[in-house]
Amino acid sequence: MADYLRVAGILLEVLLLFNLIIIAHELGHFLAARWRGLVVEKFGIWFGKPIWKKTIGGVEYSLGSIPAGGFVALPQLAPMEAVEGGSRHDRAALPPVTALDKIIVAVSGPVASMTLALLCAVIVWAVGRPVSQAETTTVIGYVLPDGPAAKAGLEPGDKILEVNRHPVTKFAGMGNMRQSVTWNVVRSEEPLIPVKFERNGTVQTVEVEPVTPEREGWGRRPLRQIGILPATTPMVAKVFPDSPAAAAGIRPRDLITAVDGEPLLSLASLSIFLNTHPAGEPIDLTVQRGDETLQLAVTPLVPEGEDKPRVGILWDDRGVTVLEHPNPIQLVVGSVRTMVDTLSAVFSPRSDIKAEHLSGPVGIMRIYYLLFESPDGWRLALWFSVVLNVNLALLNLLPIPVLDGGHITLAIIEAIRRKPINVRVLEVVQSGFAFLIIGYMLYITFFDVQDLPWRGKEEPPAELKFTPKP
Repeated sequence: MADYLRVAGILLEVLLLFNLIIIAHELGHFLAARWRGLVVEKFGIWFGKPIWKKTIGGVEYSLGSIPAGGFVALPQLAPMEAVEGGSRHDRAALPPVTALDKIIVAVSGPVASMTLALLCAVIVWAVGRPVSQAETTTVIGYVLPDGPAAKAGLEPGDKILEVNRHPVTKFAGMGNMRQSVTWNVVRSEEPLIPVKFERNGTVQTVEVEPVTPEREGWGRRPLRQIGILPATTPMVAKVFPDSPAAAAGIRPRDLITAVDGEPLLSLASLSIFLNTHPAGEPIDLTVQRGDETLQLAVTPLVPEGEDKPRVGILWDDRGVTVLEHPNPIQLVVGSVRTMVDTLSAVFSPRSDIKAEHLSGPVGIMRIYYLLFESPDGWRLALWFSVVLNVNLALLNLLPIPVLDGGHITLAIIEAIRRKPINVRVLEVVQSGFAFLIIGYMLYITFFDVQDLPWRGKEEPPAELKFTPKP
């Protein structure tokens, strides 16, 4: 029962935050329309059949039955019946609106989103954002045997300086992706990727031939990879009772920094070492516990019902994180660069990144859900809200009818022609693009649904039972 309540609580948090972001955007349009004297027909929170509605001052306020954002109906801006339903006003009888007023109202939504992004960035600056080791290093921790990087000569411990002639400062991470090793690999378009790295004080460059895994089922197409993982320090999440690790004195949140005197750079390397180590032979682990460094000997044993020796440790997949307090302006600017880089990759004909790799409402809410599951969920969700608000603002500024950028484009055309565009033409164009966008959202949702937790979810790790020693 407690698990169901926890999941319900997380879902409620996701819905509230996601809807707040969309409603803030629409509120920008609403306030600007009132300021410029436009007719505001409806202001709706959520879509679908209204469960509550009331007309106040000529504006119909409503609460829909589908919790997915909101809308503001402005009949003088452009016909939007395909999305907002029919209008009770005769457009021809409404007073004319200047092109400047239309531009101001259209741009106010993205301005509201950018304002909310900056507000979230200020809060993130104050409370901090958890940053993983992958976002603070470019050192290789693991190289897949016989993978592209291994064939090119890259080794664990190498510090990557450039990928595809782009300087890098981190291995992975969503913000400011152009400085990421992973992004420059998937974004590359040539058959070979130049990788500049430093090894023992010597700078070298190799050319790596990336591979693209086969698509599984109906999911998104996999992207390029070269078979490397960042250097991370394995962290203990749980120690099983009566296990060799418990007998050795290992505790949760201990960091394993070396095995048999050899520095440890990744959990993958440690897992391979433990899986191939014979039972009964002790292993010397170097453990970092706070400011204390310990040398502990662990002798793997075979648990009940298993056929391989284990030490009895469940590892923390999140690894070590630290709190950083990013400058709000730099955080917003980095999010803008990330969005620009993503769009340029999507529209590049030679890029492997396509429209299917973007996320729709279902995918966004899934990301929020995963973030809220973390102990630092609110911090991570606030940081992601900066990125999402910037994305919402920039995507809406694309010059596509139905979007805010389309309204701005049509208003500019109207100003150049010195007369409004024919209403019939507007209706056809707006409706056509509305159905195209709805179709695209359904297309993206098809992929997003396949990423939901209930599809292909891994079973939780089984409890390891060791025979208690007398």
